[in-house]
Amino acid sequence: MISSEPAAQIPAQPSPPSLKKTPPAPFVWLVLCAAVATLAIWATSGSRTPSLTDPLISPASAAEQKEEKADKPAKKETGTAKPAAKKEASKKKADDEPAEIENPFPRRIKLEGTELDGGIDWLNASGPINLKDLRGKVVILDFWTYCCINCMHILPDLKYLEHKYPKELIVIGVHSAKFDNEKDTENIRRAALRYEIEHPIVNDAEMKIWRGFGIRAWPSIALIDPEGYFCGTDSGEGHRELLDEVVGRVVAYHRAKGTLDETPVKFDLERNRVKPGALRFPGKVLADEASNRLFITDSNHNRIVITTLDGKLLDVIGNGTAGAVDGDYKSASFFRPQGTELVGEKLYISDTENHLLRVVDLATKKVTTLAGTGVQAQFRASGGALRKTALNSPWSLSHVDGTLYVAMAGPHQLWAHKLGSETISVFAGSGREDIIDGPLEESAFAQPSGIASDGKAIYVADSEGSSIRRVGLDSKTAVSTVVGTSELRGGRLFVFGDRDGQGLLKPNEPGNPEEVAGPLLQHPLDVAVHNGTVFIADSYNHKIKKLDVTKREVKTIFGTGKAGAGLTQLSEPAGVSATKGKIFIADTNNHRVCVVDLKSGTMTELKIDGLQPPPAPKEADATGDLKGVIDVAAQSLAAGNKLAFEVRLKLPEGYKLNKLDKVRYKLEASGEQALIAADQLRTRKAADEKEGVATFSIPLAKPSGEAKFLLSVSFSYCRDGVGGVCKLNTTRWNIPVKVAEDGKASSIQLEAVAE
Repeated sequence: MISSEPAAQIPAQPSPPSLKKTPPAPFVWLVLCAAVATLAIWATSGSRTPSLTDPLISPASAAEQKEEKADKPAKKETGTAKPAAKKEASKKKADDEPAEIENPFPRRIKLEGTELDGGIDWLNASGPINLKDLRGKVVILDFWTYCCINCMHILPDLKYLEHKYPKELIVIGVHSAKFDNEKDTENIRRAALRYEIEHPIVNDAEMKIWRGFGIRAWPSIALIDPEGYFCGTDSGEGHRELLDEVVGRVVAYHRAKGTLDETPVKFDLERNRVKPGALRFPGKVLADEASNRLFITDSNHNRIVITTLDGKLLDVIGNGTAGAVDGDYKSASFFRPQGTELVGEKLYISDTENHLLRVVDLATKKVTTLAGTGVQAQFRASGGALRKTALNSPWSLSHVDGTLYVAMAGPHQLWAHKLGSETISVFAGSGREDIIDGPLEESAFAQPSGIASDGKAIYVADSEGSSIRRVGLDSKTAVSTVVGTSELRGGRLFVFGDRDGQGLLKPNEPGNPEEVAGPLLQHPLDVAVHNGTVFIADSYNHKIKKLDVTKREVKTIFGTGKAGAGLTQLSEPAGVSATKGKIFIADTNNHRVCVVDLKSGTMTELKIDGLQPPPAPKEADATGDLKGVIDVAAQSLAAGNKLAFEVRLKLPEGYKLNKLDKVRYKLEASGEQALIAADQLRTRKAADEKEGVATFSIPLAKPSGEAKFLLSVSFSYCRDGVGGVCKLNTTRWNIPVKVAEDGKASSIQLEAVAE
């Protein structure tokens, strides 16, 4: 799916003319058409929001660039300079446009600087961020909501851009929630950890920033240039090439103009405060009574854990790294897998973020790839050869009579693979994101995230529509809704809540859950079928519920409706499996598996002795802006037992050291030396800091001698010391050192100057 479901029905605006110099390839053309088709309205002015396809202009439109120097009001006009500023611009060549590079956004709009106000909290940042903090950087605002599969799909594209333009680009996630549960900052924090997001996020719970930029769909992005001008928007997913081209042009223009700040930045990431645990956001569980085994999808550890039903560790499949490597248990890798299904001694796995189906031979302990290309399908495909057909976020699996059914969350469909065959294809769902009953090919799902079967039908947790669906497997196969919104006239993806009851929701007043009758769910992520009862992981209500299919009656059996970590509460449970009178729960945000006894109604936590987290990946040192090495005159120090340093940190006016970060140093030897032991070198350590002077010392291996060292000192600094965007500086020195009895200095004194 390329464009997202709109949050409101806003009249379509005229599309800008397409003026690319060369005709794009068919795929690119469809992407660009989708981007243009999702234009928003800028604030309430009635003016067209600039599109991110606007840089694709012909030389003929370059004349529009001159409008920026016209004497026009600042807000929502193309002018950038008032009369006084215009005179000043004539004095400064830096304000003139580069002779050979045109501004890719001549119709850009001057912002007031308060457009990021309105958020209730900030994450992955040491404080609130305003546009003044971002001046000099290309900024992408990513409007998202963490339930949304399309929003998940755009994250790899943003990470790609962040890594390609590490000094030029800042991405800010604007979390504008769809579901009530998503408005809570703690839940957003956990989503940021689950998706491993490395950029700042503002909780736009009241959607003030969303409305200010005229956004109307998830996901959408807005681009701001280094001078604080709004350039345009784009909606949907699958636009990496377009975004890369646009950011590249903006960077080139402002680098030539001298308005690009390429000083590295450092953010206070939430992950730095998290301790490792045995499980990390487990997504699904599968209990098999016949073999007394429990299969736990340890999603963010990229592995499958196998235990007995009482928690005895049996095996671990996968080495914990993100990848798609086949092989034995220790060499195989996955990327945030989700649902599993056991058929004999073969375990099928939804390798969700690899967009693959994997299969594990439990007898030989080998992992192979069953289906998918490893690349996300960008359009609604119909299927084909197993290894030549691209998949799109397979999320859950169910096996019935030799057929493996797949909840394909990305295109909002169910797929099917006849075991032993060489093909996979669509089974149900048109690809439209909605809750529509009817024949298989005409029905519509909304991000199906969990499936289970009683042998006669498949039950589907249709998460974005907060509904439970039924797909019959007999000759009269059709899709129906057991609980949910299918009978409403409109707003079927936006009616949700937490209410037990019976029957389908009545279409009294669509879009208002207070005015509809019937049971309400909130983003259910899984279902399990046991002894004729369907158990529901009502994820955003933090509950487990049971469904009597015949009566269409829903009752809560566990959970208080509020997130918690005790033995009476859950936190966004995403997986459920039932057997032997017990329900096994993937209590996702609590990083644990819980077991509810159906007879007593009590819950216990499944303890897995001996299970350890995989080794943490080694993170690259944050080195800041390396502008060469400073050669220092030979230092003569008095003999002693340590090499002491004092480094004065000189900051730009208006900046202070980041109070939430440490000054860090690393010492390396240049050539052979015996003055300092090898284990004291090449390790980044924290220094002491007081009144802008960093001090540290390294033990000497011998009281005297000579050596030459390379010293690196890194520190972050923010506007007023607590700003959400902190710059990062690293200064390096070549230092010849002689320690002798006749030496006079007690320490090496240096100065690091930040810009």
